[in-house]
Amino acid sequence: MSNSSSQSTKRKKVIIYGAIVVVILIVAGAFYKIHHQSHQVLKIGITSSFAHQFEVAAEEAKKQGINVEIVEFSDWNTPNLTLEHGDIDVNYFQHQPFLTNAIKEGHLHLKPYAIGNVSNVGLYSKKYDRLDALPAHATIAIPNDPVNQGRALLLLQQGQLIKLNPDAGYLAGLHDITDNPKQFKFVEVEGVQLARALSDVDLAFGYPHYLVVSKAFDPNKALLFDDIKNSNLYAIQFVVNDQFNDDGRLKKFVEIYRTSPVVKAALDHDFGKLYHPAW
Repeated sequence: MSNSSSQSTKRKKVIIYGAIVVVILIVAGAFYKIHHQSHQVLKIGITSSFAHQFEVAAEEAKKQGINVEIVEFSDWNTPNLTLEHGDIDVNYFQHQPFLTNAIKEGHLHLKPYAIGNVSNVGLYSKKYDRLDALPAHATIAIPNDPVNQGRALLLLQQGQLIKLNPDAGYLAGLHDITDNPKQFKFVEVEGVQLARALSDVDLAFGYPHYLVVSKAFDPNKALLFDDIKNSNLYAIQFVVNDQFNDDGRLKKFVEIYRTSPVVKAALDHDFGKLYHPAW
């Protein structure tokens, strides 16, 4: 055999062996990625009102090789601080106005990742069955954070109980009340505790999903609901750190949350008709 023929054969063998090595590396890399992702934990921070639906979504995600850990918080400040520090990957409890204010006030490095559902809020009472039945000096519980307090005051204005400075918008505070004919007294309560405050006041601004969790009152029996049909301003969002780089697991989880019939059944069980998808 000539030297040229021998060298050609050697080159072919090198090319074949090289191709085999490349295929092995690609397969090994793919296997490592799948194995690595299946053993990594996607940590999602929520508040109690979303626990049921996210537990169901986590079970659905597990069937697709995504391990999810649900981290439950009892307030509206810690989820963002925990996300800022990198102890969770994403949180789900807040709408855009709340996030915008939190970033501004806390100098946080967070951003919305994907939009979820929007739910009604309402005005509830265990003592009265009509808003116009509220007596003078009645006590009304509202959220103590600036964004949700504004939402509550706008709803009270919608119910013709008070009037606000027209320039106040969704950041309206008690100082923006321009007319309070019955001299209502306002009690500022942390948002997650409003459902439990219902028994102690004449009227309370409330979130149906927290009423479901607390079993304090039928969430469908608000004296007045807000109108969310044409606005996604208050839609709850998946929020991540600015430095978050999704490896595909969060994208897949959001897809499961949005499209799984089992998750939808959990939402329908919890919220009935008091919510709708915002995407």
